[in-house]
Formats: sequence, structure tokens, C-alpha cells
Amino acid sequence: MTQFLSENFLLESEYSKRLFYDYASKMPIIDYHNHLPPQDIAANRKFDTITEAWLEGDHYKWRAMRAFGIDEAYITGAASDEEKFLKWAEVVPYTIRNPLFHWTHLELRRYFEIDDLLKPENAVSIYHRCNEVLSEPSHSCNGLLSQMKVEVVCTTDDPADSLADHEQINQTGQSIHAFPTFRPDKIYEIGSEDYKKYLDSLAQLVGFNINSLDDLLEAAQKRMDAFHTVGGRLSDHSFRQLYDVDYSINRSKKLFAEVLAGKKPTDEESQVFKMTVLVELSKMYHQRGWAQQFHLGAIRNNNDRMMQAIGRDTGFDSIGDFDQIKGLRRFLSTLDQSGQLARTIIYNLNPKDNESFATMLGNFNDGSVRGKMQFGSGWWFLDQLDGMEKQLNALSNMGLLSCFVGMLTDSRSFLSFPRHEYFRRLLCGMIGKEMDRGLIPADLSYVGEIVNNICYYNAREYFNFET
Repeated sequence: MTQFLSENFLLESEYSKRLFYDYASKMPIIDYHNHLPPQDIAANRKFDTITEAWLEGDHYKWRAMRAFGIDEAYITGAASDEEKFLKWAEVVPYTIRNPLFHWTHLELRRYFEIDDLLKPENAVSIYHRCNEVLSEPSHSCNGLLSQMKVEVVCTTDDPADSLADHEQINQTGQSIHAFPTFRPDKIYEIGSEDYKKYLDSLAQLVGFNINSLDDLLEAAQKRMDAFHTVGGRLSDHSFRQLYDVDYSINRSKKLFAEVLAGKKPTDEESQVFKMTVLVELSKMYHQRGWAQQFHLGAIRNNNDRMMQAIGRDTGFDSIGDFDQIKGLRRFLSTLDQSGQLARTIIYNLNPKDNESFATMLGNFNDGSVRGKMQFGSGWWFLDQLDGMEKQLNALSNMGLLSCFVGMLTDSRSFLSFPRHEYFRRLLCGMIGKEMDRGLIPADLSYVGEIVNNICYYNAREYFNFET
């Protein structure tokens, strides 16, 4: 019988073990997409409790607790940190076959050297043991990152966000680099109720009024310059789908003026505006040598009652079922035709589209950059063993796994970095099995170099951060 979460977890062949221990496990981490608060890194925050570090903003855990029948008071409500932790401990034993079961116990082991399975009987003891460890300087935010050999984190930042925290981080000379990622979703959400309020906040930051689409694009340019100055080299966007509509800069200029005058745009008008502005932004990314990321396929905030009660983005999102490929093709082809298609990473949330995404991206590699078009790692509901394996298989079958820029956390938690280990173990397990079967040459030096590239070197070359 194989022991749970043993040192050879997911490593079922000798080749898998050699690949992981001699190669993958030694690589630093470039976490090029996450939602960590930059202010916590700048201040080197120390958490008072494991609940703060583990349960704040963690939609995965919140969804599991709701499914288990835990009252919302112990999830996003006013219960104490200890009460919330104890309720989470009630749920953990029943998360088997959900990735939370593995993640929870990997994190307890890697950060706190706790090998016990978390359950109600030992929850109070583990709560206080974790809190004691978190009080040590080695377990501040930056200490937690250093323990996992994190070299770069890329936070997710609105164009209207201050970059003062990133400036402070860069000035400290610490070994961990935190760079901002340009997330302009609010710039083109022309139909949102608070759109004009958002424009006012952006205008205040750039120092001029935004009275036209030209002003808006100039403001975006100015904020990109600020992001670039503090090390930002990539953008990120969240869409249900890229829309298959006719782009029109003149129509978008007219609509922008009408919206400022009080008009409510139709869905079709909003789609034209979004895609037109997105194309213009993407040209700017290409000009700066940035990479662009697109997260496609989520349908968000589905529970109207809970959104009214506790707000948006609180764990009521799902995999959507949208027509993705026609709009994606038009967008990529438009930029490629003018020679302004930046390095691009596309993340898919519906696994039925894996092969379609992988093959569509392959159409736009042009020999200018190794791995220019990336089918991104298993994202959100798919960053578990089955989802990651399917993504790796689709990428391998339809493209070049050897050029893949690897895993990311997409997390709000400083305790989430064992997910890189999770991915690396799966990767080495898959490749090692095929070495055993004679599908891949039994040459550890050759295959190990490819594994190291996927885990670290490909991302370092692709993003070209100034570290």
C-alpha cells in the first residue's frame, strides 16, 4: 500500500523520481500571474493567524464550506478567526478527491512541518501551532515566498491603481521581485454602472480629463509607461469570450461620447467597443515588447441573492459554455495581419475547448519568438490533477510541450506556492511513465533539461523581466 502524500507522491517510476528530485524540485519559481496584494509584499506583512493567511479571499475553500453546510457567518461573516478555522477543519476530512485535500496537507507540511491530517480532533492544536510559526520572522509574507524559492511574482493591477507599493519593493533590493500586471478590464466595460466614476479616478491619476476615446487611449498609454517603469512586462484580461464582431474605431468613438452623455449601450455596441479598444491596447503591448494574457470562459456571480448579500467575486462563479474560437481567430488574425501580435497566453476554463484552443494558437506562431503563442496552464477550476493532465496532453499533442512557460498560482494566498510542486510532480510523473514505456528516450540529461525549461527557464526567457 502506498502511503498518503509520501515523498514520492505522484512519482510512480524511477525516471519520474529522478526527473523531480534531480531537476524540477531544484528550480526557482516565476509566478507570472497571481492576485497577491502588493501592499503585503511591500510591508512584509506578518499574519496574526493561520485564518488570515489561509481563508481570507479563498473562494475554493469557501465553496467547499458552503457545500458541507457551514453557515456563511463562518465563511465571510463575523465569526472569529479561530471559529472560522475550526469550521474549515470540520470540512477538510470530507474534501477527499477534491484538490483542496492535497493542497491543504501539502501547505501544512511545507510551511509548518505538520504531517498530521487536519480534522476536528486536532484543529485547535494545529491552529495554535500554525499561529506560533507565523509569528516568526521567517514566516512573514516575504519569508513564505523565500521558503518556496519564489524569484518573481506578478500581481494583478488595474490601470487606476497606484504603483507605489511596487516602487517600494523595487527599492528594497530584496531577492524577491514583484512586478505589476496591467489588467484593463474596467477601461472597456463601457456598460457598467460606475464607468464614468472609474474614468474620473483614472483621469485624476494621469492628470487630464478623459472626454473622448482618444483621451482614454492616451491615458492607457501613460499608465502602461508607469507599469513598464516599475518592471511590468505583461497584461491580463478576463472575458467570457472574445467577440466575433466588426471592430470600428469611429463607431467606438461615437459610442464613447454618447455614453458620457448618458446613453446606455446595447450588448452589441458594448462588444464592438470592447474588442476595438482591446485591439488598440494590444498594439501598445506589442510596441513595448510585453506579453498579453487572456482568461476566457468564466461565467461569474451566478447567485443573485448572495451577490446582493455579500457582493461580487465571493465564490459563485462557474465554467461557462461559449463560442470561443471564431472571436479568438478574428482577434489574433487582426493583430497578426498588421504585424502587431504580441506574445500571447490564452487560458481556457472549459476543457471541451482544449484542443480547439491549442490548435488555433498554433496558427499564429511566426518564428519570431520561441513559444510565442502559449496555451496556458490549467486555470481556476482546472488547476487540479485531471485538468492539468488534460491541458498538458492537449498542448503536447497539438503543439510543443517543450516550449511551455509552465505553472502559476492565480492565487490570493501566500501559502499557495506548493501548487508549483503539485504541477511539477504531475509533469515528472507523466513524462517518467512514458520514459518507462519507451515513448520518450531514457536520457535523463536530455529530458531533465526540458523539464527544467518548463518549470523555470522558458518563463524567464519569455517574459524577460529585469531582475
